[in-house]
Parts: sequence; C-alpha cells; structure tokens
Amino acid sequence: MTTADTKQSTSLREQIRKALSSQRQPTVTVLSSLLAVQDSIHYLPDEAIKETANFCGSTTNEVWSVASFYTNFRFTPPGEKTLDICWGPSCHILGAQQILNAVHREIGLTEEGESPDGKVTLKYNTCLGACAQGPCIAIDHHLIGKQTPESAARIVRELRG
Repeated sequence: MTTADTKQSTSLREQIRKALSSQRQPTVTVLSSLLAVQDSIHYLPDEAIKETANFCGSTTNEVWSVASFYTNFRFTPPGEKTLDICWGPSCHILGAQQILNAVHREIGLTEEGESPDGKVTLKYNTCLGACAQGPCIAIDHHLIGKQTPESAARIVRELRG
C-alpha cells in the first residue's frame, strides 16, 4: 500500500467513524449504522463493514448479512451524477425503451451501473411520479420530462463532459 493509499484509507475510516458516532436515534443498530455510513459517503466500502462491526460489537459476518440483505446498499462508489430513467407504464408507452436504448449506447452500458469513466450512475426507476411529463428522466433527483432518445443521449454527453 502506498502512502497515498494509506492516507486515503485513513481519511475514509475517519469519515465512517464520524458517521457512525453522529447517529441521533435512541437505539443504534447495525442497520442504522450502515444507513448512516451510506448517507455520509454514498456507498459501503469494506472499511465500513469492519468499522460498523467494531462500533456495534458485532462480527463482520453479522454486518455483511445485514448489508447484503437490503438491495438499497451499494458496495462500489457511485458516479458523480445519478441518471434515473423512468420505465413505469406511462413512460413505457411514451417511448422509455427507446430512451433507455439510446442512453445505454451513449453511456457504454447494457444495464444499470456506473459509466466506464465514473461520471454517471445509471438507474432504472419504476416511476418518477410525473406521468404527464413522460417519458421522464432525473439527474440527481431533478426531473426532466418530455424526453426523446436524442435529448436523453445529449444529456448523457453533457454529464460525461
């Protein structure tokens, strides 16, 4: 491990410990601790599992069993921006599949995940709650309606620089 890696790991552990010790609910659990860490650093690195186990007096296996049970936990860093594509019934009827295909081509993915450059996390969303504006996408929870495959691809290009 290089000096830079050691400093980064130490900084990450400090962020994790701060998130764990800053919990304000009366009962602190493994689940609440994992949520606190993910809210703080946006994913659960290996250090988070170890630090949570130490903080809660649990084993790493017990912490992993909780973390791996819930699908909302991520174990890799997210992209700089999150792009949600609505594929709910209204958006689907209005062309969400073509938008999804265009975004996949533009971003270089065939499913949800992070773009190869780490700039965008692509997520599918069952409903963004704006059916009258469909088909919709959202960037970091900012809704953009009336999308076309071309407009969505242009947005991806802009996000990636």
